Amino acid sequence: MPNRLDLSIGDWRRVSPKYVVVVIVGAVVSGVIAAAAATFFWLVVRWDWGWALLAAVVVATVIGLVIAPRRARSIGYMMREDDLLFRRGIMFQRFVSVPYGRMQLIDINRGPVGRALGLADLKFVTAAASTGVVIPGLKEADAAELRDRLVELAESRRAGL
Repeated sequence: MPNRLDLSIGDWRRVSPKYVVVVIVGAVVSGVIAAAAATFFWLVVRWDWGWALLAAVVVATVIGLVIAPRRARSIGYMMREDDLLFRRGIMFQRFVSVPYGRMQLIDINRGPVGRALGLADLKFVTAAASTGVVIPGLKEADAAELRDRLVELAESRRAGL
């Protein structure tokens, strides 16, 4: 049976290495909030198992911090002739193909940490809600250039050129 999608062929582009900082900051902030909630249940509400919840939060946060660089490196995209192919994931990999002619909205978002690092997220929306794709951690200039290129491709494909 022929392989319909050969993922080894083509030029995969990765997100900026600075994106690891965004992932780490997000994991630390989430871990601190969850640890504060667990500590509240343990010390204020006096739930006997609150210490176990706190320990689980700490372990989960440390694991998240350890895998953050690998998770950021797993994100990539490839521009092909008729579509943009997006990938992400370590254990559970996700590949999404977004045809240029189906793109309806291409949006650039900048969070506070990403903005401080000069990074932006590029979001594609199509008519099908399940194909919404976000490419995080692009350099701001690269995100703007990619957005302009994709808008041009989308308009030409919708016009049938």
